[in-house]
Amino acid sequence: MGISLYTVRVVLDVLGVQNYGIFHVVGGLVALLSFLPSSMASATQRFFSHALGKGDGTELERIFVVNSCIYAGIGLIALIAFETLGLWFVENQLNIPEDRRAAALIVYHLSVFSFLIGIITTPLNAIMIAHEDMKYFAFISIGESVLRLLLVLLLYFIPGEKLTLYGVMMLLLSIAIASIYLSVCLTKYPECRIRRFQWDSGLAQEIVGFTSWTLFGQLTTVARLQAVTILLNQTFGPVVAAARVIAFSIATKANMLSESFNTGLYPPIIKTYAAKEFKEMHTLIFKGAKITFFLMWILALPLLVEMKGILNFWLTEVPPEAVLFARLALVEQLIASVSIPLATAARAPGKMALYESTLGSIQLGILAVAWFVLSLGYSAYVVYVVAILANLLMFVIRLVIVRRLIAISISSFCSSVVLPVMLVSLVSGVLATAVHLVRSTSLLSLFFSVCGSVLLALLAIYYLGLDRNMRARVHVILHNRLHLLRISYSR
Repeated sequence: MGISLYTVRVVLDVLGVQNYGIFHVVGGLVALLSFLPSSMASATQRFFSHALGKGDGTELERIFVVNSCIYAGIGLIALIAFETLGLWFVENQLNIPEDRRAAALIVYHLSVFSFLIGIITTPLNAIMIAHEDMKYFAFISIGESVLRLLLVLLLYFIPGEKLTLYGVMMLLLSIAIASIYLSVCLTKYPECRIRRFQWDSGLAQEIVGFTSWTLFGQLTTVARLQAVTILLNQTFGPVVAAARVIAFSIATKANMLSESFNTGLYPPIIKTYAAKEFKEMHTLIFKGAKITFFLMWILALPLLVEMKGILNFWLTEVPPEAVLFARLALVEQLIASVSIPLATAARAPGKMALYESTLGSIQLGILAVAWFVLSLGYSAYVVYVVAILANLLMFVIRLVIVRRLIAISISSFCSSVVLPVMLVSLVSGVLATAVHLVRSTSLLSLFFSVCGSVLLALLAIYYLGLDRNMRARVHVILHNRLHLLRISYSR
């Protein structure tokens, strides 16, 4: 996360605000379908984890073969769409300065190939997570972040068109990461070493039916996010679009801890459902939702309170709207974070039609309302207000639908998750804001304020957010860690 945040600073410094905005607006068209690898991975994990929960190795291999064929077909369709309709839109509709158009087109084609490589990597990523081999997943993710930073630093020393060079480097990075995933999976997992072709039409139909609804939900989410960026670019220009990209980057990076936690939480939720251990499944959802929010709050609180100072320290050039955009983006992401385990639970039974069609329609509604309010002349930040209100509505709807699917108790969820989350946010937020109001403007004061906010968040989570059993568990873990440190030090 730290490397990724610093990489954003370097990229913005090397490319400049205008090129940075252009890269993400052009790449944003590809990102309209970049949800495919991640959403397909989550859908595939459901089938992999279900087979692992039943201990069926033959079914696991058959699922891998069928999914690989489906991914290849989707990749081909996506390539045709990108190089026809997508290319036409870039050439004729995007608001790009004339002297930047040639570089923008090259970046677009490079982004398309990076996307296709992501499709190829998807089943490998999914099978690794389904096996809960988080060590390999972590090492590859860290390696990817380090390589990304090293490649970006090279831009300082390589002469030429920086925007194009950046696109080439990101494609090379995608190829390198795909090669690592392929090597690990072929070595560790027998089901990835396809010994014979095992096509199963019934399984394919089931996977496509489940995945299509998942894809619809993800498409509406990403379409809303990327389309609003393009909408802001068309209405206000690349500088405002760059501010939104920076805000989105901050919110995404702040959510990395909770996202990583949920990557590990996904397989056991599905496996407990497959094993019909529903009580344990509900416990995982309740504790998972609470911990997901807390992991993000630890990082979000100092960012919310000290956003202006942090951006001025982090970036060499801060777009005017970036501070407000970033704060609002964090609020939106915090609301959504509590719902991540609920979304996982909704996938467990495999009945996705009602869930995805309802929430997907609301996502499209956010885009429609955002376009409407901007057409009336409102300020750019209003698109975030619309999204925050919609996320509150989607949270309530998720609870109602998940109750129907797996008989979860809404009242228990509110008392066990929502109330502790609100209490922690209120108490630590008020105290951190008070510290911010009395501090000086020096860099050292900013550092202590950020550290103080993190400490306040941790204390509020421990005393107000965790129940007695969870506090006892944390105490045991800390005691064991300190004991090991004392033993190591004495040696």
